[in-house]
Amino acid sequence: AIKRSRLAFDRNTTRNVEFRKQQLKAIHSLLSENEEMFVDALELDFKKPKNEVIMNELEVTKNDLVYQLDNIDDYVKRHAVEKEGFSVADEPFLQYEPYGVVLVIGAWNYPVQLLFAPLVAAITAGNCALIKPSEMPRNTEHLIRELIPQYLDNDCYHVITGGPDVTTELLKHKFDYIFFTGSTTVGRIVYESAAKYLTPVTLELGGKSPVWMDETVENLDVAVRRLLWAKMINLGQTCIAPDYVITTSKFQTIFIGTAIKILNEFFGERPQESMSLARIINDRNFNRIQSLLSSTKDLEDKFIEPTIVADVPFDDSLMSEEIFGPILPVLIVRDANEAISFIRSRDKPLALYVFSSDKITIDKFVDRTSSGVFCANDAIVNLLLDGLPFGGVGPSGTGRYHGKWSFETFSHLKGSLIRSYNPEMEEITKNRYPPFSEEKTEIMKMSMKKELMN
Repeated sequence: AIKRSRLAFDRNTTRNVEFRKQQLKAIHSLLSENEEMFVDALELDFKKPKNEVIMNELEVTKNDLVYQLDNIDDYVKRHAVEKEGFSVADEPFLQYEPYGVVLVIGAWNYPVQLLFAPLVAAITAGNCALIKPSEMPRNTEHLIRELIPQYLDNDCYHVITGGPDVTTELLKHKFDYIFFTGSTTVGRIVYESAAKYLTPVTLELGGKSPVWMDETVENLDVAVRRLLWAKMINLGQTCIAPDYVITTSKFQTIFIGTAIKILNEFFGERPQESMSLARIINDRNFNRIQSLLSSTKDLEDKFIEPTIVADVPFDDSLMSEEIFGPILPVLIVRDANEAISFIRSRDKPLALYVFSSDKITIDKFVDRTSSGVFCANDAIVNLLLDGLPFGGVGPSGTGRYHGKWSFETFSHLKGSLIRSYNPEMEEITKNRYPPFSEEKTEIMKMSMKKELMN
């Protein structure tokens, strides 16, 4: 498959912008025409609600695709650069070019969106691609393996299925770019494999994304509803899900009372019977979450009840790793300054959320913390804006995509200059040629010198 893709790329198949547009429209058709099949597959895999499949897997991916189609003609243009000094008669410009044959490794928690969004980006930029869906949601993996060859060019794009052994074998080969979404542990393995060939990578990982909430929130019910919606999507199995809440002792009581009321509104008194909650993907993840907290759970159904834990110590087991489930610890601090100090003492998170109506507090979190993305007074919805990049920092990932950054991620930006043979410019720059002399050196020094501005 790699060789076949390489031959297709060398034939300049994907350099053709109309070809790219055709392939993008084909993906749109694939997602639209097979909506019910995706809904059924994800229901079988981990009872993902239809609402979440359509919103968070299909529509968000198609919207990103439409954005890329709307902007591809501008992306691929030569972008002129300001001329200066000796180049006034020349043509300096920026040119984006595709990397070549890329590897896209998807994640199990959003097996459609987190595979097709980077694939859309790779195609927009003009690459061929090997596509590795996660094997954990097996019905969805099989569906993707069946559909992609029916819609996309079979020389340029290939689906590779299988478990960790297949991924390990893929990583032994040379790719021109690797885009990985998944755990930090596997991300390190991908990074090490890429280093062998000096292959550039994007790693979309995760981490413990904190939330600060205080008593200034303008509408407490709305704030808590937004927070719990973001937390409970996919039963908490979202890389940018709020992982824990930090607040004051006084506000914790108010927050928990409101949260219990809203969780009951969302899922009723018997949440396991709710049609609005997914399930934990497999026994291994279920047992991992269970080890963090003994709560209402059903191993056979892979169900863990949405749970809020009060007064969690900083060194509690719940704070040892990303929860990736429907458990929300609440930590107590004196004030926002102590919350910031705690966040800064830990690995940089993928996302940071602040619920406050005090602009000084919001700005303090923006300026004094580091995270992949930031959102105030809501959570996760920032990913819907085409004008905002998405990506981690440090242990939460490297690289970014969404909007124009998707195209840029899968492109090499080539600085280019086409020089003229203008005799006046040649006269000005002739002193660069040997034989050198003190006079030539002084002339060149004066012609190149830029003044330092106060």
